[in-house]
Amino acid sequence: MWGSIISEWASLLLRWLHVVAAIAWIGSSFYFIALDLSLKPKSDLPDGVQGEAWQVHGGGFYRIMKYLVAPTQMPDELTWFKWEAYTTWLSGFALMVVVYYLEADLFLVDKSILDLTPFQAGLFSFCSLALAWLLYEAACRTGLAQRELPFAIGGYLFLVALTYAFTHVLSGRGAFNQIAAIIGTIMVANVFAVIIPNQKKIVAALIAGRAPDPKLGKTSKERSVHNNYLTLPVVVLMISNHYPLLYATRFNWIIVAIILALGPVIRHFFNERHAGRKSPWWVWGVASAGALAILFLSAAGPREVKTGALSAPVTGANVEDIVMSRCSMCHATEPVWAGIVTAPKGILLDAPEHIHRNIRLIGRVAAWSTAMPPGNITEMTSEERAILAAYIEQAR
Repeated sequence: MWGSIISEWASLLLRWLHVVAAIAWIGSSFYFIALDLSLKPKSDLPDGVQGEAWQVHGGGFYRIMKYLVAPTQMPDELTWFKWEAYTTWLSGFALMVVVYYLEADLFLVDKSILDLTPFQAGLFSFCSLALAWLLYEAACRTGLAQRELPFAIGGYLFLVALTYAFTHVLSGRGAFNQIAAIIGTIMVANVFAVIIPNQKKIVAALIAGRAPDPKLGKTSKERSVHNNYLTLPVVVLMISNHYPLLYATRFNWIIVAIILALGPVIRHFFNERHAGRKSPWWVWGVASAGALAILFLSAAGPREVKTGALSAPVTGANVEDIVMSRCSMCHATEPVWAGIVTAPKGILLDAPEHIHRNIRLIGRVAAWSTAMPPGNITEMTSEERAILAAYIEQAR
């Protein structure tokens, strides 16, 4: 019992820390990108200053200037922005261990997709995380990133291919989390391995009285732009575990492909506005079309669909038997599944009245998607899911 309670509280505290750190990191990142794009050159600015911006916030006026490379002399105080990113990744990885690695049989493995042991699934997850980052880093350091459009298209296709592979190895929920973790790792590694080290080299050059290398700032800016365009997709993927019609349906990998395309498109709109250029309003037409495509794809149902006549009649009694046999060991007043102390989310499915009260929720997680049972650990069949779906359709 205590193991389950400690795991639940660890998940809560780590998730809280992860969200707070992510808000701080993404907020500062968005702000500095917007600031950078809004800078205006003036004739009276100090030497080496790219531009300035006047802003008002909280009742005060701010005059902000950006040096193209660095000031001629080190300021007495310098604020660094790094721990927001580091804390986001460290708390996120710890949360991944607690939720997905320690409970891999529930959330990372789906034996109907591939019969992996929890250790195999965790090892696959960790190794693919490291390998994907190394491939991205190699592409950047060999100069491919300097050709922006081909690099962006290649990176997009790379992430879509990874997603397709993950959805055929891990559970849908695990696959979505894995691609989100890879993108998040790439973003944090950009800060840890490139942006901050380059900034430290610039500071060291100033202290030594040398002129900093302009390439250092250019490379850091390049990685910062990558992070800017990856932020919106990773946020959607991180919260997708609350929406089974995204991750546990037949075309889940195509849904991710659309999300990976829509996020950068939406960021492009705001970046253009911050730069004072003509607003690309066409973005919202593309975003609406993408959202509608996701809606229809999510309605396609599970990957394995039972076709033809059902061998069992679609009745309330049959539905109750299915739910009682596949779901009630966890969703009960006194769960009998090892490690579960109370019914998940307080949802009881151990009596007919409870089942019919939650029938539409059951439809979302077990008929129109395969989110439940988690990892299909109780081996609900595709025909049983079809019976649930048909019953709910009749009851409308």
